[in-house]
Amino acid sequence: MTRMTRPLGARRRLALGGALLGWLTLGLAAGGFAADQPLPDAAQRADWSVVRTLIEDGADVNALQGDGATALHWAAYWDELEVATLLMRSGADVNAANDLGVTPLWAAAENGSAPMAQRLLDAGADPNVSLLSGETPLMTAARVGAADVARALLEAGAETSMTAGRGQTALMWAVAQRHPMVVEALLGHGTAVDARTDVWTEVVKTTPEPWNPEYVAELPQGGYTPLLFAARVGDLASAKLLVAAGADVDDQPPYGTSATVVAAHSGHRDVAVYLLEQGADPNAADAGYTALHAAILHKDAGLVRDLLDHGADPNAPVQTSTPVRRDSVDFYLHPSWTGATPFWLAARFNAPDIMRLLLDHGADPLAVHHPKYWPGSLSVRDERVQVEEGSTTAVMAAAGLGGRNPLISVDRMDRIAESAPVRSTRREPDRDVVERTMLEAVTFAAEQGIDVNVANADGNTALHAAAGAGYDGVVEYLVAQGARADLENAEGRTPLALAQRGALRGRGDGPHESTVELLRRLGASE
Repeated sequence: MTRMTRPLGARRRLALGGALLGWLTLGLAAGGFAADQPLPDAAQRADWSVVRTLIEDGADVNALQGDGATALHWAAYWDELEVATLLMRSGADVNAANDLGVTPLWAAAENGSAPMAQRLLDAGADPNVSLLSGETPLMTAARVGAADVARALLEAGAETSMTAGRGQTALMWAVAQRHPMVVEALLGHGTAVDARTDVWTEVVKTTPEPWNPEYVAELPQGGYTPLLFAARVGDLASAKLLVAAGADVDDQPPYGTSATVVAAHSGHRDVAVYLLEQGADPNAADAGYTALHAAILHKDAGLVRDLLDHGADPNAPVQTSTPVRRDSVDFYLHPSWTGATPFWLAARFNAPDIMRLLLDHGADPLAVHHPKYWPGSLSVRDERVQVEEGSTTAVMAAAGLGGRNPLISVDRMDRIAESAPVRSTRREPDRDVVERTMLEAVTFAAEQGIDVNVANADGNTALHAAAGAGYDGVVEYLVAQGARADLENAEGRTPLALAQRGALRGRGDGPHESTVELLRRLGASE
């Protein structure tokens, strides 16, 4: 559709233009409509002088275009109130629907035009006529944030319990789009705060690596209430309105993520804290992880503090991994972190500020994690092996060992490392920042009395990890704390050998020259 100009709000009306014209070809092919309808065609062009002349000459005000659109549809689309009024006075059908179910009232709601919506309602427009998809004018007003239109529709008898795709209501749409004024209007007319979307099952991955087929699960999806939508999108104002209207602060879908967990995992500290202040359970873990684990994923020290102050268990282990989209950079819990404690996770993510908070609230810094995971296919025969890293302390975790991106047998896993590089769950800062925070995390963990020479099942220590990654500051600190540079891992490699390889696993990109020189200066030998 070609237009010379577009009035204010035209971006909203683009969707209507597509709805009005989308089935034009089908309508013409069916032969049920004339190809040339002067009145609606003139209205489509916004040629209002021609429209008035045609009405005065007795043109059929209900003439249909190929997709069933009338002149009144276009008057509503262009928000031309005067012409719309003239058409209605001349007998235009206010409930005419095109082939997609679009009515003039829907167009007014899409535009957020309260005057047009009210004029149509006064002329008898049905507020509950929906699109073929199930979307009602009230849902549309909720989606675009048109509170005045929503109020007019509600006063005219719009049903608040009607649902569109997957059982979503107008209230859910208003919350999902962060429109608290619409939420307030809907709640003022008795809209149910405990309505849930449909529930279905879906096969999901629990790691983002497409090459790893073992980690898939069939999990329930949906079952969301308006409060869960508010937690997911971070709509604090709507969350307050919903709780005041009786929403359960510990609400959760079949998958088990409480509203507080959803808010924390979505990175919305303000909503999570509000729910805690309203009495939400800080230790809800029916999904297999708590809000505290989610806050650590985001390295959100402020939320960690708030959760701990509200009674979150600083030693609660991760019970299961979380779903993740393939090849994504979502914040997720990898299967190899199952069983890890908050302190261990904070060490693994190099978050020393969170480690301190946890320790101050009773976390056990000596807790040892035992990661197990399937690294992937080992050969053309599709053999599988489950790797158990064995004891992994917080010092080792801070140095880069434990679970995801593990230091595993170089000789056995070269092909995996080459064919399927593991992607990070977040965008890391530059190397100097990484090394600085790693050193701080390693130092804090070691100060809690953890033995720096503990080795995992592959014989790798924290020093092996730091040397293989080329973090000189960490290497120097560990050696000063008694880390032995002569210890060989299960493949017979010392920290110096790994520094010469320039990698923790795989073939590496060449030696870390400064690390090699440092280790030799500290007494390491070939």
